[in-house]
Amino acid sequence: MNDIKKYIEDNREKFLDELGELCRIPSRSGNTGALHEAAEWIARALSALGAEARIFEIPEGAPIVYGELGEGPRTLLVYNHYDVQPPEPLELWNTEPFSPKVLDGRFYCRGASDNKGNLMARLHAVRACVETMGSSPLKVKFLVEGEEETSSKHLAGFVRQHKDLLRADGCLWEGSWKDSQGRHILTCGLKGHCYVELRVRGARHDLHSSYAGIVPNPAWRLVWALGTLMDARSRITIRGWLKERRGLDEADERALKRVVFDAEGFRELHGFREFIRGMSEGELVREFLYAPTCTICGLRAGYTGDGPKTVLPSEAIAKLDFRLVPDMTPEKLLAYLRRHLDECGFKDVAIHPLGGIMPARTDCEDRIVGAALAAVREVCGREPILYPVAPWSGPLNDVCGVLNIPSVSFGVGHADSHDHAPNENIMVSDYGEGIQCMAAFMRIYARA
Repeated sequence: MNDIKKYIEDNREKFLDELGELCRIPSRSGNTGALHEAAEWIARALSALGAEARIFEIPEGAPIVYGELGEGPRTLLVYNHYDVQPPEPLELWNTEPFSPKVLDGRFYCRGASDNKGNLMARLHAVRACVETMGSSPLKVKFLVEGEEETSSKHLAGFVRQHKDLLRADGCLWEGSWKDSQGRHILTCGLKGHCYVELRVRGARHDLHSSYAGIVPNPAWRLVWALGTLMDARSRITIRGWLKERRGLDEADERALKRVVFDAEGFRELHGFREFIRGMSEGELVREFLYAPTCTICGLRAGYTGDGPKTVLPSEAIAKLDFRLVPDMTPEKLLAYLRRHLDECGFKDVAIHPLGGIMPARTDCEDRIVGAALAAVREVCGREPILYPVAPWSGPLNDVCGVLNIPSVSFGVGHADSHDHAPNENIMVSDYGEGIQCMAAFMRIYARA
């Protein structure tokens, strides 16, 4: 490992330059040209490693990149994605969102943490192994898609169609981060997800606000409807929905007790006054990892520019995301939500589904999890934190569920990486460390 560490240190600037090349490509959803450009860039990078790289064109979707190299006692599937979140609001960025820049030890760019930094750290780790050891310690299969940020609607079908190509012993999933104390967080699963848009129509067009006494205001209708979904204590109130979730078993409870969460550090880092319902640290962890959520992600109605404009809006829109735990499905959520709105007198509120993903889990005692824990301990010299399930979502079930293989996640992000927000970043030191962790993980998993 000393040779690998030295190789990574000697090539740090080169690795950051290559990460910057990929991050410069504005591969956000809807930018078809940039999505294809990113896919082609990744395929070239895989080929440069000696991998057999292929680009699979997806009708009405973003290309999927596959690459395979190495031999060994085990086969590892590595999943990542090259699409990124929109950079808006642009005025809140301290740098140009698609112009990589290193400031005060941080690498800033959209995609730096989610998810191009994690992908490139894994590619660079394979290169470090090949250059210092002569080969990868196991067979590695890269699966890199371009629709993760929009619910990966074509991925499950692709995996089912190419099960033999993708077959592996285990999967290293997308990525993860360090907590506010600098401890690596490893995850064994993901919550599910359902994203919807609620819309209410009023008059055919916006009206002068003087008509507000006689013409219905869709913005008020939407606000009233949203108010029925959560109470003032931030508890979901969709009738019957919470009964769908599976209770925790003994293994869940054991895993929960081992989780360390720096509540005060988290609160101070993100600058809010207090946690919901004044929860204790134990309650926070249980809620964070095992509870479903209902979140208003955005609202739009009428005039929101500078200064006054007396207008009665003709339409109001809310974007909501729901995180799902085991036994909850996007299809069930949509049915419960429709019934709830109808029973509360809001049949006029239209529901437009924008994507859904199932929850997925791996046994925390699986050998792939043990290998990841051992690798992080070896490289970092401190005990990582193991989350039995991550609070975010991704198409884990569409890949590992279809292939029936276990998974684990670790990565190069940190507690202040600003994923999905302006000023997304990773620490330069964490990037090098992440490459080392990946190289150690491949070696340990090959022998596990």
